[in-house]
Amino acid sequence: MAKATPPRSGDRLAGIAASSLEESVAARMALADLPLGEIVDEPLIPYESDEVTRLILDRQDRAAFAPIRSMTVGAFREHLLSEECDRARLAALAPAVTPEIAAAVCKLMRNQDLVAVARKCEVVTRFRNTIGLAGTLAVRLQPNHPTDDPRGILAATVDGLLYGAGDAVIGINPATDSPALLGDLVRMLDELITRHDIPTQSCILTHVTTSIGLIEAGAPVDLVFQSVAGTEAANASFGIDLALLREGEEAARSTGRGTVGQNAMYFETGQGSCLSAGAHHGVDQQTLEARAYAVAREFSPLLVNTVVGFIGPEYLYDGKQITRAGLEDHFCGKLMGVPLGCDICYTNHAEADSDDMDNLLTLLGVAGVSYVMGIPGADDVMLGYQSTSFHDALYLRQVLGLRHAPEFEAWLMRMGLLDETRRLRRAGSDHPLLAAPALAA
Repeated sequence: MAKATPPRSGDRLAGIAASSLEESVAARMALADLPLGEIVDEPLIPYESDEVTRLILDRQDRAAFAPIRSMTVGAFREHLLSEECDRARLAALAPAVTPEIAAAVCKLMRNQDLVAVARKCEVVTRFRNTIGLAGTLAVRLQPNHPTDDPRGILAATVDGLLYGAGDAVIGINPATDSPALLGDLVRMLDELITRHDIPTQSCILTHVTTSIGLIEAGAPVDLVFQSVAGTEAANASFGIDLALLREGEEAARSTGRGTVGQNAMYFETGQGSCLSAGAHHGVDQQTLEARAYAVAREFSPLLVNTVVGFIGPEYLYDGKQITRAGLEDHFCGKLMGVPLGCDICYTNHAEADSDDMDNLLTLLGVAGVSYVMGIPGADDVMLGYQSTSFHDALYLRQVLGLRHAPEFEAWLMRMGLLDETRRLRRAGSDHPLLAAPALAA
């Protein structure tokens, strides 16, 4: 599996990558002839020692798997690309597809194959709006601030809303872990959403235990967030296990704050997280990333996204590797029935630039990505990395004819921010969103 992976700096760092192109081709040829049943029967990480492996195998739909069990990985690739494998067929297969199966077939695919299959997948989730419908693109409005200044966060939030961003979530990465301050930020976002009747949800991207504490204290928490990884040991390095995630899901659902659905969890992942925690068990980072989607899938999340280039060039060296990883992650997540979006991003010390991100953004848009990030100027001033901007989402919607989440689109029209042709309108200085007390102060 590792030697069949396209070139990846993280796998070289781990000492498991192919040593030559010839070895890589030979590994892919061997992988193509491997029956899917053998992948399931011989776990890469033992069942007895890893709760993620146990989750994967215990939750697999064996009845749905039976018709494809004897297929080789190569034959499964051909089936996925065939016209007979349509949206309904892919949805029926999703509970049968383990992460290792998704990762294996991914390694045999060209970029265009990853796009073609992912585009056929539709994974729909709901909280206060409907995300993932074919022909739509949602945006996570990410108004981070280096000191968590409420006025700065609110200004960035309003800016994003005026550009039509925020239907996926208004999500803040806080600079602090102070429950008191995080509670203030939750209440500020809730007041904004309630005042303007915005059909979206908010989230403070803090540790799951902090979110549980905020809910117990009566804070108006919408989504509960957590970063997750593909091994028990890597999750332990995050201070979590499956039992704690179940507690978080129960807390999130107990509030009943969803209006059109109760998908109340938000997870983030990224290739290289297991290796960086010393918890990769000799398994390649793309396969481990797919295993993180099995963790996410267990909790019926509203949102999951790969922060594809955030961990750094030690794991994804340049724009070419980041692009490939983003397409792999999106394909594997959607094939497994996970509502996958992507933070199309890079750190400033990677061999990548905004043109690389434009290319990946366009490819993922064609592939039917559920949502992307919206950050003022594409530059996150708190986390210190480069992502996608409000304008990037406008570009993608324009060139591909993509629409907002339907409830959010209707709200934008009511607020006079979209015209009858769904084009963005410039808001005047007297627009209600600009009348927020904190902005006027």
